[in-house]
Amino acid sequence: MRITVIEDDDRVARGLVTVLTQAGFEVHRVATAAQAVRAAPSDVVLVDLGLPDGDGLDVIRRLRDHPQTAVIAVTARSEEHERVRGLRAGADDYIVKPFGVPELLARIDAVLRRTRAARAHAQADEKLVLGPLRIGVGTREVTVDGTPVSLTRKEFELLLLLARRAPNVVSRDVILDQIWGATWESSSRTLDTHIATIRHKLGSNVAIRTIHGVGYRLLADQPELTG
Repeated sequence: MRITVIEDDDRVARGLVTVLTQAGFEVHRVATAAQAVRAAPSDVVLVDLGLPDGDGLDVIRRLRDHPQTAVIAVTARSEEHERVRGLRAGADDYIVKPFGVPELLARIDAVLRRTRAARAHAQADEKLVLGPLRIGVGTREVTVDGTPVSLTRKEFELLLLLARRAPNVVSRDVILDQIWGATWESSSRTLDTHIATIRHKLGSNVAIRTIHGVGYRLLADQPELTG
């Protein structure tokens, strides 16, 4: 899952990049509106409204050309009329500095849920390749060294989430929220069962490692996207 951080303050940008990377996202940072317009599309874009070469609202309007991209305005402008301007420009959410990491991650997960259908349409022909593992996102086909692997719907969604964030660790809370929409203990036990089943089906050539007290990581080559 790719996030672009549009932030001209180096200190703030470093903090955002660090916490988002630790959360398992692929993070790209740009510092100006011009760079933001040229940046490759992302799943989520965090836009600082006070950019040195233009208004972040203009960047948000440009991003509306990519309906599969979720946009969160990140700014120190806390006044109600500023929040209204941001939302009317096309932001999916608006978060005011300073903010806590749990709130930011929760808002990212929320906007990702809202843009899931658009991303699915854009990714219909996408294939994710990690070493011997190949995942057809649109066709929902999985192979390991060319051998088909039969997965249930939840198993496929779980594997895809781990593959998109590989080789980073994906926390249990993020998995439970995005795959099951819950964090209670019964769902946690279900997650363990699904991981064990996926490991068995994938075989020894693809490793899903348990990071105790944190979550899981899929170990394979760096992912390569093909059309």
